Order: sequence, then structure tokens, then C-alpha cells
Amino acid sequence: MKNIVLVGFMGSGKTTVGRLLSETTGMPLVDMDTLIEERTGKTINEIFAEDGEPHFRALERELVQELAAGENQIISTGGGIVLNSDNIADFEKNGLVVCLLADAASVLERVQHDSSRPLLAGDKQARILELLETRKPLYEAVTHRIDTSGRPSPIPTAQEIIDLYESNNS
Repeated sequence: MKNIVLVGFMGSGKTTVGRLLSETTGMPLVDMDTLIEERTGKTINEIFAEDGEPHFRALERELVQELAAGENQIISTGGGIVLNSDNIADFEKNGLVVCLLADAASVLERVQHDSSRPLLAGDKQARILELLETRKPLYEAVTHRIDTSGRPSPIPTAQEIIDLYESNNS
């Protein structure tokens, strides 16, 4: 396994844990949403508003295929990456895919002041509950899962992933 791929709901810790993994392993961190923003010259919010979610998902799918072919990178995905099972299948061919889970209360606490999440427009708590419920079976279908709810530090999560990566590469 060459890559470490982090999937999970928004606010589950993908970016934070990804940074720690990058610092610890020396592997570069690729944040898919950031890369899409850089390549399109638009924020995720702008892509959703101007071009629609299907267009965003198409951009995301192309990037999955590109990144899955690479090696030795930490890939932090967007929360909806699991909506297309081909994304997970592609990443699993050349990487350790770990789903970071978080309960609704933890997610709300982590994203309540974040206005950059287009799917949380309106009543954030209601949207989080709705989206989590819809995606729960998709997240639970990922082989490796770590619950980050209530963890005061991302360090143990990063260490669990490193241990898992090393045991899968030995």
C-alpha cells in the first residue's frame, strides 16, 4: 500500500490528522478540496452554487482517478467521496483507506463556525444529522474505521493509522 487515504464526514478530522500524518511520515498531504479549488479558481461553495453538486462530483471523480495512480501521499478527501463506490475502490487499489467517524455532536462542535461548507447551509444541526444518517452505511462499509468523537487530540488517531499502515506494508 503506497498511499494513506482519509475519508469521513466533514469535521471528522481528515485535514488535521492528515497534517499530522504528513509531518510524521514525510509523505506530502494532498487535500482534494483544496486542489479542486486551486485548479478551478473557485471555492467549493462557488462550484456548488454556480455549477452544481453533480459538476463538483465529476471534478472529484477525475481527481480520485489521478491521485489513486500516485504513490506515497496522504490524501484527505471531501466528506462526500463515499457517494460513488468507485472512488473507494480506486483508492483501495494503491492505498490504505481509513474512514474517520464522528458523532453529530462532535461534528457540530468542530464545524459550527465554518461557513465554507455548502451542504450545511441553513440549520447546521439538522443538516449534519440528515447527511450523517444518509452516509452512515457508506462510511461503515469502509474496512478500516476510527471513531474520533470526543478525542481531545488527533495524535492517537494519527498513530493508529501509522500502525495500521505499517502492519499492512510488512
